[in-house]
Amino acid sequence: MSTSTHPGDALSRREKIVYVVVLGALTALAPFTIDLYLPAFPALQEDFGVAEAAVQLTLTGTIIGFASGQLLVGPLSDKIGRRLPLILATVLHVAASIGAAYSADVNMLMLFRVLQGVGAAGSGVVAMAMVRDLFGGYTLVRMLSHMALVNGMAPIFAPVIGSQLLRIFPWPGIFWFLACYGVLVIVAVSLFIIETLPRENRRRSGLTALQRYRTVLGDRIFVGVLLVGGMNFSGLFSYLSASPFLFQGPYGLDEQQYGWLFAINSLGIVAGVQISARLLQRVGPQWVIAGATIVQLVMALLIVAFDQLGLGLLGTVVPLWFYIMGTGFIFPCVQVLALINNGAQAGTAASLLGAVTFGTAGLISPLVGLLGDGIDSATPMALVMASCIFLAVVFLWVVVRPRRVPALQ
Repeated sequence: MSTSTHPGDALSRREKIVYVVVLGALTALAPFTIDLYLPAFPALQEDFGVAEAAVQLTLTGTIIGFASGQLLVGPLSDKIGRRLPLILATVLHVAASIGAAYSADVNMLMLFRVLQGVGAAGSGVVAMAMVRDLFGGYTLVRMLSHMALVNGMAPIFAPVIGSQLLRIFPWPGIFWFLACYGVLVIVAVSLFIIETLPRENRRRSGLTALQRYRTVLGDRIFVGVLLVGGMNFSGLFSYLSASPFLFQGPYGLDEQQYGWLFAINSLGIVAGVQISARLLQRVGPQWVIAGATIVQLVMALLIVAFDQLGLGLLGTVVPLWFYIMGTGFIFPCVQVLALINNGAQAGTAASLLGAVTFGTAGLISPLVGLLGDGIDSATPMALVMASCIFLAVVFLWVVVRPRRVPALQ
């Protein structure tokens, strides 16, 4: 076994906890930006007088902005350091949040949601790159899982907070909340986060951004988990984009009930991440992905079957919870396999991982609304989810090739 050390090994337990909390909070900016306004979808539709698909496209715009922003921030953070790109991106996020709050129509909201996504990109990419700067091997696995636990609380609380904000304020209040969160991120970075990429490491490589991308994409395992992660996220975001209309429409939940149901479902992600992190001490990440994707495929098909049998809300939410837990199993495994061999290009690798997963999800999730005339049942959502995970299974076995993945050191 390798005896190599990493800078983070010298940190005390208390210092590691600080990094987990602060970096986890940074990565939470993106899910807050995405999930906080989900309970407002019906209100936005009514206020702007547009179809469901038009409101869903604002979510797609956010995800695409987030994906494209990462392609800029990742290589930049490898070139000039981690802190400055993070601060500049978050300033953009704050400005875009204020613009979204003042949107007069859905097109204006779309523009600012795209810019919000670009601004939120910095926090996720840089936080993941910082962890890779500091840690490796099983310590990297533990830190990513701990960070994912903090990050995983964001999608649990975001729709709950959003639904409660809607009881007090009209929908623009959600975007003012996001602007304040962005300001807190800037303050946290300024006070608690040091530069983890030394100057000599920035000067060591004269690679251009294109050369960095070419280096990372030359890793077959990275390409494979990139595709698996994209399909996993696409299945999850199909649920995200459809759930406000499905549960507040045919299933008759109000905004608060939807927020709490969303929170319960999001607990599945947290459970999956934490169980996965413990399994990785004994089982290779590729085998955890193999098991999780099979469970997800079965659960998605059960949703279709139960919906056709008319089992109602319970027939959807029970298998859906286990499907969502499967996504949690996959998250840390994809991150570890993507970063473990790309420490010298951690920012670039993290940006590609985020860009492809979120970008693919942004393109695929609107298919749910296009499969039928509105969202009047769980079947269209579950069919897209099942198709995504079927492709993930194919990519895992054809591209990643689990038997050829070396053991973690």
